Amino acid sequence: MKQKIMIPILLFVMCPLWVLAQENTVTITAKNNLDIGRQNEAIILSKSELRSLGEADLNHIHVKDDAGRELICQTIDTTGDHFADAVLFQADFAPNQVRHFYVYAGKQQLYSKEQYKAFGRFIQERFDDFAWENDRIVQRTYGKALKTWKGGPLTSSTIDVWAKNTDKLVLNDWYMTAHYHMDWGQGADLYSSGNTRGVGADAVWNNDKLWTAENFTHSFVYGKGPIRVSFRLGYENFNVNGQEVKETRHIILDAGHNLNHFQVSYKTGIEDPLQVAAGIQTSNQTPEEVRKGLEGYHRNKSVERHPGKALQKDMNKKEGWITMVQPLSEGKLYSAIIVNPEDLIKFTRKGKNVLAIVQLEEDNKFSYWAGYSWSRSGQFEDYEAWKAHIADVARGLQSPIKITVE
Repeated sequence: MKQKIMIPILLFVMCPLWVLAQENTVTITAKNNLDIGRQNEAIILSKSELRSLGEADLNHIHVKDDAGRELICQTIDTTGDHFADAVLFQADFAPNQVRHFYVYAGKQQLYSKEQYKAFGRFIQERFDDFAWENDRIVQRTYGKALKTWKGGPLTSSTIDVWAKNTDKLVLNDWYMTAHYHMDWGQGADLYSSGNTRGVGADAVWNNDKLWTAENFTHSFVYGKGPIRVSFRLGYENFNVNGQEVKETRHIILDAGHNLNHFQVSYKTGIEDPLQVAAGIQTSNQTPEEVRKGLEGYHRNKSVERHPGKALQKDMNKKEGWITMVQPLSEGKLYSAIIVNPEDLIKFTRKGKNVLAIVQLEEDNKFSYWAGYSWSRSGQFEDYEAWKAHIADVARGLQSPIKITVE
């Protein structure tokens, strides 16, 4: 008799009571191996890892944490065939913490607009922009229609920046009214990226010169929320010192993060592996020059200008990151790039850009992280807090959360 009652008692110790009521559950063990806290860490489960649940439609997958709280899940198409093949959720971790999550099949997941923390789309009505955002930042890049716009043509593969001080998604509202050059209390387009690298755009580095693609020509969305926006941009071939190069960018932005993950691939006839760069726009303008002629708060007045000279710039070659703080027409911009330190050649300045130069492997693929924060967003107390955050992110990238699926 004692042996019969030992089994349910042991199960109860190992699993929450609600888990025992489920007919079929997959248990996820996740470990933070670092002595720092980590927020909004993405945990991705492939369809094959969830096969034992017997549910073909991943929109029916649910996740609860070790306290029994239901977590927001998102299906992801990782191959570009328009079918979901993975499930994503996020979790916070204390230093060196081990957590457990329980995955099961249930009713189809349907989320409200208010639950969306990440979103992106092709903006055909604004000269073929592609814009994306999460609860912390908003960015965009330019399509081919902008190259021939008579009102102000621009040829550039830059990554542009908008400044916002709300965790709400503003992209659709700002495009709808087209008043985003005015600050109505949630921020504005304070940043003119032009033909620079903006915050995070890549380029080929050859013969001590930057070679860049032009505006993107097509896009594909792998996921558009509620917690991850993921999309691919394609570009026409461009010249690199007499050789044609074709570039494809895959950009990923998760809720709760200030940095995008850029995954860039190049196809070229150049025999040697490429050297490439990721850049941040810079200038020699003082804060006074950047803000010259602007009123104190300038509602109903255009505020889009190039950022000024770096008030402070920090580089850590050992860990592969660079951070900067620059004056904008309102407040300051904190920006950063993180690359694989093993591939990093140097940090340098070329023209209007501060660059991280990287040596690629033979597959000519470039993976790096880049992003920013506006000083008036309230996300970071000051630039020193931003720099410390980037150092922690870089550590985390070298030591991902360890996942075990049972």
